Amino acid sequence: MTMHFGYRRLLLLLVMVALGQSNVSAQESFRVELGKDGETLRDMRPVFLKFETRPLPAISPAEVARRYQKLFEDSDEPEVRIDALNRLNNIRDRSGQDIGFPEQKETEIYEDVLGSYESILSRGSFSGRLDELLYQMAKAHALTGQHPESIQRLRQLVGLYPSSELVPEARFRIAEAEFSAGRYQEAEKGYQALISAEPDSILATKARYMKGWSQFKQGMSGWERAAVTFMELLDRQLPGAEQIRKPANSNLDMVEDSFRVLALMASRLDDNQTLERWLAGRSPSPWFYLLYDRLADLHAVEGRYGRAVAVNNGFVGAFPGHGAGPDFLAQNVDFRAMAGAPAQVREAKAEFVAQYLPEDYFQELPAHHQQRWLTYGRSLGDFYYASGSADQSVGKGEDAKRSWAKAAEYYEMLAPRSGEKGELMHLAGDARLLAGQDLQALSNFRKAAYGAGYERSDEAGWAAMTMLRKAFVTLEEGRHSTEHHEALQALSLEEQRYSQTFGADERVAALRADLANRWYARGDYETALSYAKKTLEGEAPNTEQQYAAWLVIARVQQHKGEFGLAERAWRQALSLAESSSQLAVTEHQRSDIRAQLAVSIYKQGEQAASAGNSALAVAHFQRVVNVAPDSELAVNARFDAANTLLKASEWIAAINQLNRFRSDYANHRLAHQVSEKLVYAYRQSGQPLKAANELLGRASGMSDPWPQRLRAAEIYHETNHIEARNTLYREWLSIAPAPATAHEHVQQQTMRQRLIQSGATDYEVLNTLVTAESRSQWHSDETLAWAADAALKLGARAADEFVAIALQHPLEKTLVSKQAALERAQTYLLEAEAFAGDAVVTEVLFRQAELYRVLAADLMTSEVPAELNELESLQYQMLLEEEAYPLEEKAMELHTRNHQMIRSRGYDEWIRQSLDVLAAMHPGRYSRNLRWMTWTKKENDGV
Repeated sequence: MTMHFGYRRLLLLLVMVALGQSNVSAQESFRVELGKDGETLRDMRPVFLKFETRPLPAISPAEVARRYQKLFEDSDEPEVRIDALNRLNNIRDRSGQDIGFPEQKETEIYEDVLGSYESILSRGSFSGRLDELLYQMAKAHALTGQHPESIQRLRQLVGLYPSSELVPEARFRIAEAEFSAGRYQEAEKGYQALISAEPDSILATKARYMKGWSQFKQGMSGWERAAVTFMELLDRQLPGAEQIRKPANSNLDMVEDSFRVLALMASRLDDNQTLERWLAGRSPSPWFYLLYDRLADLHAVEGRYGRAVAVNNGFVGAFPGHGAGPDFLAQNVDFRAMAGAPAQVREAKAEFVAQYLPEDYFQELPAHHQQRWLTYGRSLGDFYYASGSADQSVGKGEDAKRSWAKAAEYYEMLAPRSGEKGELMHLAGDARLLAGQDLQALSNFRKAAYGAGYERSDEAGWAAMTMLRKAFVTLEEGRHSTEHHEALQALSLEEQRYSQTFGADERVAALRADLANRWYARGDYETALSYAKKTLEGEAPNTEQQYAAWLVIARVQQHKGEFGLAERAWRQALSLAESSSQLAVTEHQRSDIRAQLAVSIYKQGEQAASAGNSALAVAHFQRVVNVAPDSELAVNARFDAANTLLKASEWIAAINQLNRFRSDYANHRLAHQVSEKLVYAYRQSGQPLKAANELLGRASGMSDPWPQRLRAAEIYHETNHIEARNTLYREWLSIAPAPATAHEHVQQQTMRQRLIQSGATDYEVLNTLVTAESRSQWHSDETLAWAADAALKLGARAADEFVAIALQHPLEKTLVSKQAALERAQTYLLEAEAFAGDAVVTEVLFRQAELYRVLAADLMTSEVPAELNELESLQYQMLLEEEAYPLEEKAMELHTRNHQMIRSRGYDEWIRQSLDVLAAMHPGRYSRNLRWMTWTKKENDGV
């Protein structure tokens, strides 16, 4: 036991000596050669897989290693020997020095200690790290040629100690073993497990590379996944342009190999379409164009020049603005030349020229590619010009025209970017003429006329403009087409250039007037206005040109909403039309001008009204009548004048305008709107009775006058003209149908209540209000309260009638009348309580009790029949008492219930009256000198 402890102290000391001098870790350095390409895709192998090491600084661990070696050799305890061997290996790995046991002896040593490993592992008594023990066992099995056992130990290490720093290497070695055994799916899973656990480690980079190969080796079913994996690897290795220019030497072969495999897979699938599919949906990567380059190079090296060109074109088509595009297209020219196809070489040059024909594309080209573009273009232009001459000489006229037209195209492309613009445009003009394309030829000559230094530049410019005008006229039938617009625009630009360069003459004035009308017809009003003004500003335009210009100005200003300027222009045109004998203007045309003049004035009125300037607006509306007195517009103007005054709250003026309009245009479609506007104006001007009279007057001519009459009644109500209001109310209520809506019900009940409030207490109004509320399915708090009050009034009246009926002989007859009166009163009281509930309960109870009390009293004091003798009279009185007593008891019960209402409702007038009656009926109990007060319990009363 003491020796064992001593060995442990020695081990600990050695570890401290060996490890205490460094804080930098290193991992085992090894290199795996995976072979070269096979004859088939399945035989292909990765170029290599190399594991780098980061050695510690030199720390002279030889002595420490020697002592561990001696400890291993001298000890007979398995645990000590294994611990010493592990530490010896760790020191050698960390130092990077060839110390410890020689390599040829290491296999023997591991064969010797395998039993110790197994013994320690089975006992579970190892004091060190079991993950290291498993790792060393795996290594021991590997060195002794027991590869399945080595992998098994590595799997145990991963399963039992997933957090160990040795797990990533273990995972990699497991996956490597699967790959070497041809189990590529298992290898893929193993590499992925390492990547998921350590995504940013050095081993993860190598694992991604080998994962891609594992997927590739599974055949086409795994190629899509392989493409994703290799591209993710490239994203990490080439994240920016700097890494693309100078990739890390350590990973250069891995990067090149990734490109190689991707290009090979794409070549076996759909070439650039495959690349496009792979790249679709990914975040842009700076290296992606290299994929196309590697794929094109692969085809070219194997002699497939057509496919190489197709790949290049595919890249340019998919990424037209990419900086590598010119290199791809220039490479096409080289590929076609390598294939020995002159026609296809020209085609490739043409594609290069066409791709960078747009100015912004051309300007983005580097200087050497710009010069390449000029060289390609000139060679193509000269070739087609010479071809045209050759074809013409052998009678191929149509072929010659096509060649010359092609030559002209290239000269026209080159001219703006070349220092020989004059020569090129001259060649282009000649070529267009030879091709029979006169319009384009004259366009080229026009360009030559401006800035080319020709002696007859003004005539050349006018000739160019004449040709443009002819071309424009040929497009008149399609005046709304794009071609027509472009031709008109070109002609206008030509006029401007010619005028600025050579000045305006008589020909220019006529052209400007014509352009003004043509631009107006196209709908370009600003350009039309500009040309019309230029026509008037020129040197002495004739009358016809002035008239045409003023018409265009008037129409454009009217379209723009500048109606004051439009009015001035219309007046100028009208003046010329009415005064000049040189113009052939018909009366119909003059009438149209007057109508448009009226519209311009009317629109000024609308603008002034919108701006709140009512006085100016009315003035403009009134001017319309002077210009076109019998027109529909004049009628509208007068109506709008009245509306403008209404909006400006100028009520009296508006009322006068509206009355005059209705008087002058009684049958016009707008006349029916006047009445409502007058009602509004009368009310706003403080003349409500006139508003009511207007409503009543309007109602008299309607099939259903009551909506307007009821509006008049409401005005009477608001202005306290009660009699007039009540008259309308009574008329309406006498014919009103049963309410169909809640609103109609409330409206009718409101009218009845207002009649009652104004003194109409007749039975019919009260009873109708009660009956309507009782029968209605709609109620409001107000209508219920009104009905309850009416029912109480009717109940009180019935009670008074009941009291007034004396019980006389014959008693049966008068008692029947009194009983009927009692029931009527009771019915009304119950209806009042049904309508108002607790709000009237004390009054109802009092009145009901009084009915019974009065009936009892009247019975007791009723007349005794005269024909009865004394004994019969006494018996008769006793019978009356027997009938009256229950009634008196009922009365006292109801008064008592009313008295008890004090608890829930407090003391009120009806309870007081019940107490007074009770005091008279039962003085011993209720006749006391008390004062009733309402009391409310408070929180601090202590009760």
